[in-house]
Amino acid sequence: MPFEGLDDDWVVWSEERHKAVLAYRPDVFDSDAFPAPCLPTIYLTKGRRRRHPGDQTRPDDPWFVTLYLEPEVNRSEDRYDSREAAQAGAVELAGQFAAGEVDYRSLYQVPREEYFERLDELTGREE
Repeated sequence: MPFEGLDDDWVVWSEERHKAVLAYRPDVFDSDAFPAPCLPTIYLTKGRRRRHPGDQTRPDDPWFVTLYLEPEVNRSEDRYDSREAAQAGAVELAGQFAAGEVDYRSLYQVPREEYFERLDELTGREE
């Protein structure tokens, strides 16, 4: 199992050869309780995540793990030499997020207080 030990609040949303996406509580981020674009996701990618179709990876490209809170709001990526190490890093980051150990407020330039309060409730984080 590639994502062994993944926190129960996270699901493997998709998994491909050069990319995997983990999603946090998709049962909650359903466009009603939260806007769907706010679904926290962790991307595991061979090479940096690119928005341009047709970009190719090279065999020597490292693996990256990036937490996104919204399409343009993300935590700095972590770099790994192998997919296995990146998967372990993604599982660890997911656990830290679910335990309220990731300071997601610092990633925003414009605070979203109501969203933060609800996310604090979900992750058990207290300010």
